[in-house]
Amino acid sequence: MNNNSMKLLFLSTLMMGTILSISSNTWIGVWMGLEINLLSFIPMLANNKNMMMNESAIKYFIVQAMASTMLLFSILLIQMKNPIEWGKEIIPSMMISSSLLLKIGAAPFHFWFPEVMGSSSWINCLTLMTWQKIAPMMVLSYCIKMGMFIFLINILSIIIGALGGLNQTSLRQILAYSSISHLGWMMSSLIVSENVWELYFIIYSVLSMIMVLMFKNMNLFFLNQINSSTNMKTEIKFMMLLSLLSLGGLPPFLGFLPKWIVIQMLIENNLTTIMAIMVTFTTITLYYYMRISFSALILSYTENSWLINMKNNKSSFILPFLVMISTLSLMCASSLVSLY
Repeated sequence: MNNNSMKLLFLSTLMMGTILSISSNTWIGVWMGLEINLLSFIPMLANNKNMMMNESAIKYFIVQAMASTMLLFSILLIQMKNPIEWGKEIIPSMMISSSLLLKIGAAPFHFWFPEVMGSSSWINCLTLMTWQKIAPMMVLSYCIKMGMFIFLINILSIIIGALGGLNQTSLRQILAYSSISHLGWMMSSLIVSENVWELYFIIYSVLSMIMVLMFKNMNLFFLNQINSSTNMKTEIKFMMLLSLLSLGGLPPFLGFLPKWIVIQMLIENNLTTIMAIMVTFTTITLYYYMRISFSALILSYTENSWLINMKNNKSSFILPFLVMISTLSLMCASSLVSLY
């Protein structure tokens, strides 16, 4: 009980830090919110029983502290040169963007992200992939502008997200690289419109939650555990396939909707080059998603069945319901659009 109340306390301060960052109208307020958020998340990452988790908490702390220092330094640099004009103040603008990109783990500042994800619990992984991105991305929206710097960050994120996940066997690291790839799309949507980013983020969060809950319920951490599972029903494997294809953004699923809107907006803004590169490399992420499910559906080993510990809990009906939403929502949305 003591542990649960501690988690509840840190979770509330974590959320408070994010809200403080978003609602603040001064750079110092933004920095303070990010610091509260960071100091609340570290106790949630640390675990006395697992030394690997402690290591990931230290890695996370060092990287985030470095990003916070860089952000504070950039803020002071801007404060010394009043008034602020993002067009002229290119160096402080790039420094603030870089510190925020380091916080969310966008390429080429991504090295810590798969490492921390690889040794964290599933719930912490979900928090890292979703909630921890809200504040830095909202602050990034204040100073993001389409230029060579952001163009390179977007392309690099999508390329590294696509190629990095190819040789991974850990499911948490695969989702980490997938998150880096989605970050590239999110930043592109942020350039065109903040509303599009909000839609993309909500849909991505829901799809990530489905995958994480599925892996957590079945106690899965590595690819070979999926293949060697005999007590994993075919329906569950099929649900996993549908959810992964939706997360990858294949047309009949919900995950395609935000990508569709981003592609359309980029074309309208004459950013066809970046759009073409993004679509090309996203197909590679689809390949490694499909590898997870196809091998699970095709291969079925009889030995090592003790690897999986399927938890039959009362909330097992929630996952099929969520998967159904992620599968059918695009069809419903498309039919509504065609009616108007």
